[in-house]
Amino acid sequence: MQNLFWGILLLSFLVSCSNPDAAIDQQERKNEIRQAEKEFNDLAAEEGIRTAFVHFADSSAVMMRGNQLIRGNAAIDAYYADQTLTDVQLSWSPDFVDVAASGDLGYTYGPYSFSAVDTAGQKIESHGYFHTVWRRQSDGSWKFVWD
Repeated sequence: MQNLFWGILLLSFLVSCSNPDAAIDQQERKNEIRQAEKEFNDLAAEEGIRTAFVHFADSSAVMMRGNQLIRGNAAIDAYYADQTLTDVQLSWSPDFVDVAASGDLGYTYGPYSFSAVDTAGQKIESHGYFHTVWRRQSDGSWKFVWD
């Protein structure tokens, strides 16, 4: 009887120490982030870069453009509202997606392509690699915190 008591006590202790996050499906979270990237890219193509970046930015998001840090959703909106470029095209797709063991942060990187026409009528083109850090929101959606 004493062995049963100690066995139950040990089992209770082990269960209480279990990590509830261990059940997080890492691949599912990576797929969620990949889907968020796709929706982000699609929204930029359909409704414009400003709409897409404002929609997918976390309230504390930070972007680096040139040598300038743009902090917060309102600043991101103002940054894109100030743009004088026309015929803006931006597309990207992640080559790599990873997620933290906690399941609430992830990051992506991959190639991007940008083109636009400046106020002098000159075409501007840029190609390179992007890096985005994502945070999972309380509703299960993903917003970027760094771009």
